[in-house]
Amino acid sequence: MSRGFVEADYESDEAGPESIRLDRVGQAEAFDAIGDRYDEAFPYKKGQLAAAEWVIGSLPAGSRVLDLGCGTGLPTARQLVEARCEVVGVDLSRGMVALAREYVPGATFHRLDIADLGPDGPHDLGRFDAVVAFFSLLMLPRAEIPGVLRTVHGLLVPGGLFSLSMVEADVDYFKIPFLGNAIRVTGYLREDLRKVIEEADFEVVEESSYTYAPEISDVPPEEQLFLNCTRRG
Repeated sequence: MSRGFVEADYESDEAGPESIRLDRVGQAEAFDAIGDRYDEAFPYKKGQLAAAEWVIGSLPAGSRVLDLGCGTGLPTARQLVEARCEVVGVDLSRGMVALAREYVPGATFHRLDIADLGPDGPHDLGRFDAVVAFFSLLMLPRAEIPGVLRTVHGLLVPGGLFSLSMVEADVDYFKIPFLGNAIRVTGYLREDLRKVIEEADFEVVEESSYTYAPEISDVPPEEQLFLNCTRRG
């Protein structure tokens, strides 16, 4: 077991398939309420900045990058725009998208569900040279994550880049207190996360981790995992 989520007080009830979509709307509403307090609680973003720099350093200027679960757009969307990438951000939280549009006017942001993206979904955003997903997949149940990874694979051009982060913990869509609200979170132990990513036809080329204690007392310390990957095929 890692530090982090497992130290929180979880609600151990299981969310069935019929309630997952409703839960996700509730998650979005929680982040609407949290707003830019999220960035105040997590000012230390060394791993996230470094992962985005890996993407920037691997692509020519003008490359299309999708920020999946963009939050307020800080720091990643702004970092990518400043590197002259064409940036599209998506998030299910209306409040987060509004803040992202304010903070990063050089990018395009959509209020969309991750599960609805891709050529076979109702929202086709085209193909991308890279996708970044920093702490966004942890908002999904494990049952949905392989499908979302397949969607990411389909959104990428051949050989495209995928950089993601999760919190290391052996939990599946458990409810925890978070900045005065309640959200559901999923985590993997690092070897299990790597296996899930590789099974989705990505090659992991770099892996790093950072131990971080957020500024807010109701959020426990966590081990943040970052994987930089390339699309096979």
